[in-house]
Amino acid sequence: MVDFTVAIPTYNGETRLPELLERLRAAKLPPSGKLPFAQENFSWEIIVVDNNSTDNTAEVVKNYQANWRADCPLRYYFEAEQGAAFARQKAVDKARGKFIGFLDDDNLPTLDWIASAYVFGETYPQAGAYGSLIHGDFEVDPPEYLESIACFLAIIDRGPLPHKYEPRQKLLPPGAGLVVRKEAWQQAVPKRLFLNHKGREAGLASEDLEVVLYIQQAGWEIWYNPQMQIYHKIPAWRCEKDYLISLMRCIGLSKHHLRMLRLSSWQRPLVTLLHLINDLRKLVQHLWRTRGKSSNDVSVACKRQLLLSSLMSPCFLWKKRYLDWVSEQEYSQRIYFYSSTREVKQLK
Repeated sequence: MVDFTVAIPTYNGETRLPELLERLRAAKLPPSGKLPFAQENFSWEIIVVDNNSTDNTAEVVKNYQANWRADCPLRYYFEAEQGAAFARQKAVDKARGKFIGFLDDDNLPTLDWIASAYVFGETYPQAGAYGSLIHGDFEVDPPEYLESIACFLAIIDRGPLPHKYEPRQKLLPPGAGLVVRKEAWQQAVPKRLFLNHKGREAGLASEDLEVVLYIQQAGWEIWYNPQMQIYHKIPAWRCEKDYLISLMRCIGLSKHHLRMLRLSSWQRPLVTLLHLINDLRKLVQHLWRTRGKSSNDVSVACKRQLLLSSLMSPCFLWKKRYLDWVSEQEYSQRIYFYSSTREVKQLK
């Protein structure tokens, strides 16, 4: 066991990883005055999970391993199953830390991020997960419309003081800069999540919120800690209309699953109907209020797509579950057929 694991899931991160690893090379450890033991006894590690990259990600990590800081092992693992949820689960399986701090390959933490994260976790023993204050680091000047949807790009500023996310608020921290207590993850989070972002064509997102929601539902506290700060690098293409519309679609289509996780099975049919009515009402109101606005208004188009996708979410997810079930049945039948054929041939 070590005190803290920094977990970096990455896909084709060859050009992004070096800046993050340089930042971690210079990281400041927790000061001895805030620990029950001296600073030199603080132990930590870094894990890079390569999620089936097709570039030179592995070579980049190997080069850094050859000349890394002596107080922190830098380890590399490969996860062939595509998707952020699988990469994060691999990191949890391999992590030896009491706390696991997740950084995407485009997240740059402040030098005291690890120290702040560790001290916070020791101070709040009931905190199963806690999120960072996240600044946007834009490649180009962000357009004005981005301010209204910044939270969907994991740009989070929820005040200067730490606070607990209450379940009734239905607000949770994103996966960027999230720290989880390994015990809480292992106790509450399924090995395979339903939501798993594999790209825009999959139509799903928010697997990080699914993780945090499972932890909260298990009785752990979820916190916001503004002492932990990271800078989220936003390339120009992530400010463009087409990307933002597709992002809103994935978030909206995933919403029904997150809503249902909060409920008992007997509550779900009635609550689903109430959500459908409310989502339809919101969409109609939005269409009425924006009827005179141009179709090129990105903030209006994003809001419309989010509302429409939220309304469609139950049907989309029911269809996906059915198709997944059919695929599993067909796979099982093929395996049974091949096994039976082999046995017959062996008897002959």
